[in-house]
Amino acid sequence: MTRNEQPAGVPDAAEILNSIGEAAYEWRLDTDALTWSGNAAPVLGLADTAEIASGKAYALRTDATGGQARVDAVNMPGVRDSGSGVAYQAQYAFKRGDENIWLEDTGRWFAGPDGKPQRAHGVIRAITERHAREAKLTQLANFDPLTGELNRTRLIEVLGATLDEAIKFRGSCGFLLVAIDHLARLNESYGFETTESVIAQVAKCIRARLRGKDHLGRFTGNKFGVVLTSCTPDELTIAAERLLAGVRDEPIMTPAGPVAVTVTIGGVTAPRHARTVPEILSRTQDALHAARGKRHGSFAAYRPNVERDALRRESVRATDEIVAALNERRIVLAFEPVVEAAGRKPAFYECLMRVNRADGTVCHANEIIPVAERLGLVRMLDYRVLELVVGELAEAPTLTASVNVSPASTVDPDWWTGLGGLLSSSPGVAERLIIEITETAVIQDIDDTRGFVKRVKDLGCRIAIDDFGAGNTSFRNLRKLGVDIVKIDGAFVQNIMKSEDDRAFVHTMIDLSHRLGLKAVAEWVQNEEAAQLLTGWNCDFLQGALIGLASSERPWLTENNRTATA
Repeated sequence: MTRNEQPAGVPDAAEILNSIGEAAYEWRLDTDALTWSGNAAPVLGLADTAEIASGKAYALRTDATGGQARVDAVNMPGVRDSGSGVAYQAQYAFKRGDENIWLEDTGRWFAGPDGKPQRAHGVIRAITERHAREAKLTQLANFDPLTGELNRTRLIEVLGATLDEAIKFRGSCGFLLVAIDHLARLNESYGFETTESVIAQVAKCIRARLRGKDHLGRFTGNKFGVVLTSCTPDELTIAAERLLAGVRDEPIMTPAGPVAVTVTIGGVTAPRHARTVPEILSRTQDALHAARGKRHGSFAAYRPNVERDALRRESVRATDEIVAALNERRIVLAFEPVVEAAGRKPAFYECLMRVNRADGTVCHANEIIPVAERLGLVRMLDYRVLELVVGELAEAPTLTASVNVSPASTVDPDWWTGLGGLLSSSPGVAERLIIEITETAVIQDIDDTRGFVKRVKDLGCRIAIDDFGAGNTSFRNLRKLGVDIVKIDGAFVQNIMKSEDDRAFVHTMIDLSHRLGLKAVAEWVQNEEAAQLLTGWNCDFLQGALIGLASSERPWLTENNRTATA
């Protein structure tokens, strides 16, 4: 067998390439001659390869949009051949009649004496189906499937790049947040299909009124974001007014027929009024909120507000402080005694939250709870305090204690689920635990509160209404709730020795509580005269400065209080 003869039954290189749908080539860059393997024509769908016998002729049949041409891959700047050639890979479309096939081109080029590419050889393979799959994945990763516009992630990336360019070249850009008004009402009136059609048609309406250099994306369900490049404050307003009119003046055509739609827009100019993407998004939301406050179907541009910005900085600081206090176990309890009016024996202790600050000072509940409620952190605090109270009850079998729960926690299923878990792991605690809810929580939704009360009582705890009399809860609703204890608002109790109206009010509340089978606690008892008067009215329990202020001490651990129970 000679050196060039193939063993029997072994296919030649052309057969192997043909069987796997690949074709080989050699390209002489010094002469531009392009030589193909014998199977190249069927792989490329050509009659023969004569029409692509040069690099120039082949390049005329290719389109590298969305990929890279072979000539660019070979002539990559800054790359040198160290003697063994330089590998390259490219992807491009090959024009074949009225259709294109996508090719993957893998090869190696070799340098001539001048160090520049002199010849290259490689293999092409058809990857049309793979390219289509990859293109679809790219589409899904970058575009909203309903509108075909940028999705939120890609929109924010474009916004960031536009902002960077504006800062780099000392220019200006803008961002508009366009919200479709009353989308929920449209959904109720026409159905989900019509609502989706409205969203898609509004996107088209906005797109038709943008400059070619601007970008549109779907920000959330009913909101679109518009990135305006090279945009001054005046141009921001002009663009917004153009979009408002474009949507408002033409009915949106849907499967249910024409629907009248309006949008409300908030906008900001950057970097003048926002120097980062988070600032742009936050301040555009502020502007949108301001526009909605004025009227739907209007536009508002962000304007600096010193008080609002200061409040946000304070909110960030407070959030960090609360979270740090929780993580570092600096939430502690203070205990305020509640005594039997007749014998002045301790009945139970109200457990109040305190926060030991990092600087050594102590923060009271009335300082931090309103902030925590505004920031949405109060439920975390409530649960931590509950853990501490249950822990105290588990350690002291003679202790009965009450704990306050914020309105947010009364409607949070996770809170009472957590309560059930804590009580199940501490037998004998439930009957000594009193849950206090404010009258404010009661008036928000009587039915929800009644459900909360029932669940808590089913766990074996008692329920007290705190600050009763400050709101508008009727005794009829109080009876429906099924609570055990009424704590009369101290604002009425503290002046009963001076105000005839307060005396009448407190006396009546004590009497009505008893008629409903409830125990009554008088809060803010300041002196002995008031205590005697309340005792004469058969008030069950007293609480306040006369009885004792809240303290971190645990008086039930002393010998005299060891047997005190509710």
